[in-house]
Amino acid sequence: MSGPADGAEANYEDVTAYDLDADTEERLLVAHNECTFIWVNAEGWPVGVIMSYVWRRGRFWLTASSQRARITAVRRDPRVSIVVTSTGSPLPRDKAITWKGRCTIHDDADTKAWFYPELAAALMPGHEGTQERFVRFLDSPRRVVLEVEPVQRIGYDGAKMAKATSEWLKG
Repeated sequence: MSGPADGAEANYEDVTAYDLDADTEERLLVAHNECTFIWVNAEGWPVGVIMSYVWRRGRFWLTASSQRARITAVRRDPRVSIVVTSTGSPLPRDKAITWKGRCTIHDDADTKAWFYPELAAALMPGHEGTQERFVRFLDSPRRVVLEVEPVQRIGYDGAKMAKATSEWLKG
């Protein structure tokens, strides 16, 4: 397919030319702390919820109580997806990234010890006392930490698409 920028007939059948650059993606993932976490339930339906996360060590890190349906589902099938948009982040509102990944569930003290403070700092920057209370709140008996190792990505930069469309419409 020809894209709008090359002077050919324009359409939006192939938007791969509007991929999110690696540096913009990294800024988005570090600056934001909210994603859509998607798994497959026992009936084979994709299900998703909004969750808080931190991006550390090249992975997404999240938490939930082990009695949640998503934890049972991930134990059955660790293939998940995570979607992050720039809405609500410091970046312009036209960026998005979707990652397919493999999820590992951790319930060990060492993982919780570094993750809970990282999550608290991401969610409550500049509020150290509140962060400490939140860490104690998170440290409950059934809570687990989810580590999503990215496997395949789909990035989108709406600014690139808008620029190409504008140029095509002029010509």
